[in-house]
Parts: sequence; C-alpha cells; structure tokens
Amino acid sequence: MSDPNTPRTVKCVKFQKDLPALDEPPWPGELGQRIYENVSIDAWKLWEERMKMILNEYRLMPWQKEAQELVAKYMEDFFFGEGSALPPDYVPEQEKA
Repeated sequence: MSDPNTPRTVKCVKFQKDLPALDEPPWPGELGQRIYENVSIDAWKLWEERMKMILNEYRLMPWQKEAQELVAKYMEDFFFGEGSALPPDYVPEQEKA
C-alpha cells in the first residue's frame, strides 16, 4: 500500500523518466485521463506555455467548442504524437533587450 503523503509519480511521456504527477486529470474525457496517467507536472507546465501561444496565434477564445477541439488536437500531438507543430504563420517574439 502506498503512503498517502508520498506524491504520486508517473513515467512522463515527454521527459521519459519518473517525475511528480498531476493531482487530477487536467482535461475532460479520455484524453484528460491519458494525460493524468502519463504526464508529469513539469511537462504540463510546458504544455500550458505552448497552449497560450496556440490560443494567441490562432486568436482563439478558449470557451468556444471549436477552440477546445483544436487545443485538444494539439495537446494530444504534444504529448503522444510527433510533438506539437508550431502554427504555420507563427513568428517568435523578439528577445527583450
């Protein structure tokens, strides 16, 4: 029996090592459960940054169903596919001097 005070860990699909796990599924449905079982907190933080970029680049409203479907597609690819491709017209922000 595991100690309830010991943080849960997962073999993170992004970093390929055991790392602290998320406390709960971060997304509804089967995809959220897969992420909960296979993605570390650190990898989820990376995804959150990527998601912000996707929302901004495509000018998406996160509460719209179409935006959620697109985000889910990128999310699945980011964790379980070839790695989320950048939007085709993405231009990186210039480093602040």
